[in-house]
Formats: sequence, C-alpha cells, structure tokens
Amino acid sequence: MTLTARALAQLATWPDLTEAVPSCGTGQALSSAHGEIAHFHSDRDVDLHLTDRAIRRLANDLRRFAAVRMVAGSQWVTLRLDASADVDLLMTLVSVALQAHQTAPGAGRTPSSSCNDGRGVGFLRV
Repeated sequence: MTLTARALAQLATWPDLTEAVPSCGTGQALSSAHGEIAHFHSDRDVDLHLTDRAIRRLANDLRRFAAVRMVAGSQWVTLRLDASADVDLLMTLVSVALQAHQTAPGAGRTPSSSCNDGRGVGFLRV
C-alpha cells in the first residue's frame, strides 16, 4: 500500500471528513461540511485546500518543506508524499484546513477555486 493510500484510508476515518468525487475529476477527494479539503491525484501527490488566509499565515513555514508546492493565487497547496514524515505533515495540514474552513467568512457557501492539479505546476516527474 502506498503512503498516499494509507493517508487517504486514515483520513477517511476522521469524523469531519467524507470521501467524495473531486471537483477537478481526477483521483479521490475528502470533503467536510464546509467544502473540499483534499484531492488525492496520484500515488504521491495530494492537493490540500488550505484557504487564502491559512496560506498567508503559514507561507514562510510551508516554504521550508521540500514536500510542499505553493502556487501564487491558489487556495490549494500540493504535497508530495515520499516519506512517512510527509504523511505526518499532511495530517497536520488537514487539521489546519478543517479549522480554516470552519472559521473562513462565508465557509461552505461559495465554491472554492480549482485545485493545483489542472494548473500543471506540481512536482517535476523524474
């Protein structure tokens, strides 16, 4: 079982998350009552909807992680799961995302921007 599959299985047991079809149409998703939280696009890549406010607050810290890619103007970050520490980071950031969605103005009422998968700016394939 891949790290991504294990992370998805673990997160799917969280009471605030449900499995869903991603709005981008690729892979599997997890949603909360307030909107989409994560898109699992491949065996290694996960897009996480953190919200603008959370990304601005955490930007300096997020840039320190090789596993994280941020896209200017996107409410999503992309994580590359290559090690168990990356899964730990994902779990932490999912908690941040859930809190961000609960406290965001108009949470759950407006559709989120599209994830990073369709932007072609994820990780280089090597």
